[in-house]
Amino acid sequence: MNKTITAPRGFKAAGAHVGIKKSKKDLSIIQCDVPATAAACFTQNLVKAAPVARDMAIIDAKRPVRAVVINSGNANACTGKQGMRDCEAMAATLAELTKCKPDEVLVCSTGVIGQYLPMQCIIPGIASAHELLGDGEQSAQDACLGIMTTDTYQKHAYEEIKIADTTVKIAGMCKGSGMIHPNMATLLSFITTDANISGDMLQKALSCVVRDTYNMISVDRDTSTNDTIIALSSCLAGNAIINGESEEYYKFLSALGRINQSLAKEITRDGEGATKLIEIDLRGAKSDDQARALARSVCSSNLFKAALFGADANCGRVLCAMGNSGEGFDLAKVKIAFTSERGSIDVYVGDPIHFDEEVANAILSEREVKVTINLNEGEYNAKAWGCDLTYDYVRINGSYRS
Repeated sequence: MNKTITAPRGFKAAGAHVGIKKSKKDLSIIQCDVPATAAACFTQNLVKAAPVARDMAIIDAKRPVRAVVINSGNANACTGKQGMRDCEAMAATLAELTKCKPDEVLVCSTGVIGQYLPMQCIIPGIASAHELLGDGEQSAQDACLGIMTTDTYQKHAYEEIKIADTTVKIAGMCKGSGMIHPNMATLLSFITTDANISGDMLQKALSCVVRDTYNMISVDRDTSTNDTIIALSSCLAGNAIINGESEEYYKFLSALGRINQSLAKEITRDGEGATKLIEIDLRGAKSDDQARALARSVCSSNLFKAALFGADANCGRVLCAMGNSGEGFDLAKVKIAFTSERGSIDVYVGDPIHFDEEVANAILSEREVKVTINLNEGEYNAKAWGCDLTYDYVRINGSYRS
């Protein structure tokens, strides 16, 4: 069963090697058979890549979208007027092939910042990739390969839900491994659906789920210049249109949330050089903002992440990161526990406590570790995800351009 971005009705995809990278696929296309309803979220980094600036204008104008062209290996960021001209050329090339207007084509780029795109291979490459468009699983997998940079594996997610008696499909793919500390959306992520939903409600749903998924992950505290998440709906499922906060909307919202949480967790699991996926489960906060800030501060602390790499049950690293969040809390009420498949152990209960270091080390040596922090002050909870910080992270980024 196809569980990729080509599963929803009306979508095709392709991925190809066009010459930006030495050998790996480096250009992808997502195309809809009909004008698609579009929504997106973008980086809040003040340095925005050319494709981000261009796509923001199209999304703000609420234009329909027929296709997206994505290149990897070059971010087309900090490239001035030439970078914008190159974006427009990519869109115009795909628009001619798709038989639509250039402003119905979105453009995304990822890779090295501060270099001009090799347009001499990209323009003919778009044409060759377009010939490969298909609605099967392999076409979507090729497209996913074409957007990857330092990722070590493909990242896909899929959901089917019932809207009344109609089956609605939602699928996603993303890339991301390093430069992960989003503050809107993250990396490059693409969602397709055939749900009949208005543009305003699709944007509302996307913005809502981004807050608790992509905005709650961190690999290295760096927000990219190119972070983009795009959601496209062909509206071909046949359900009655979702144009308000109805029961059907909330069912769609829930499924979209699961899709994006799955993708966000895979990004942190595949963090550059990572050996562990870390979940911060922050409980008992006085407000939602307090819960989110504390959880995110812990998952993004380099000292805490390094301790987890060494399987060191150092509760001081957790408490220090909490203190750096800017949110106040009562230290005497805090309880911290580490959990994995090997079991669970309390390491702090209002005061330092004695615990078995060997047991704690075994728990922290697993591939997935949960840190439960209970403030015991209120009813608000939040989750954040991160990864450990390893020697390989420095090695990977020390040779990124090569």
